[in-house]
Amino acid sequence: MPIKITLDFCTLEFIDKIAIAVINEGVHVDFETSKIIAQTCINYFKQSPFVYLTHRTNSYSVDVTKYSTFVNQMENLKGFGVISTSLSARNAEIESLFLDLPFAIFDNLDEGLKWAKNILDNNPEKTI
Repeated sequence: MPIKITLDFCTLEFIDKIAIAVINEGVHVDFETSKIIAQTCINYFKQSPFVYLTHRTNSYSVDVTKYSTFVNQMENLKGFGVISTSLSARNAEIESLFLDLPFAIFDNLDEGLKWAKNILDNNPEKTI
C-alpha cells in the first residue's frame, strides 16, 4: 500500500522500494530541499535498496550540483529516474553527468516503475 508524505515543497510517495517525488510548481531544488528529500527517503527505507523517481509534472528548477551530493551519498539508492513529457524537463540528461548510479528518463510513470523494479530485481539486498 502506497504511503504519501506531503512536504512544503513536494509530495513523496513510497510504493514498495520506490520513492516517487512530485516537486511543487516554482520550487528551486537546492541544498536544503535536497537534504530534506534525502533524509525523508533514508527515514523510510532505512538500509533497504530503493529507486528514486522524480515525476516532473510541474515547472521548477534544479541545482544538480547540490542535490547530487546527497544522491551519491545514499549507498542504498540503486537508481534515479526522471518522468517527463516536456522538452525542457527532458534536459535532465545533464543530471546523469553528476550521478554515480543508473539513470534514465521516461515519458510516463509506468515505464519508470518497470525500470525501477528491474533495477531492484538486480540488487536483491535487504528489504523493508
